[in-house]
Amino acid sequence: MADKRENRNMTVEEAGRKGGEATAETHDKEFYQEIGRKGGEATAENHDKEFYQEIGEKGGEARANQSDDDRNGKMSREEAGRKGGEARARQRGND
Repeated sequence: MADKRENRNMTVEEAGRKGGEATAETHDKEFYQEIGRKGGEATAENHDKEFYQEIGEKGGEARANQSDDDRNGKMSREEAGRKGGEARARQRGND
């Protein structure tokens, strides 16, 4: 009976976490790969190129707005490209 009382006070977040943990105990990596593939196929069938461009732009903007601390010490692709180009130029003597 204690479980029933606890469930009434459970938040949606807690219920989702518990459900996810229970699913993880009974399914393997292949299960998650398969549902991910099916979800990706369904999304592709229901959305066009503009949809993917929009979510890509939003993700890029969100990534650009993250502070360095949020990146776990990783640099952005833009910064990595710039630094790589500068290093290559120095190697070639094209400062």
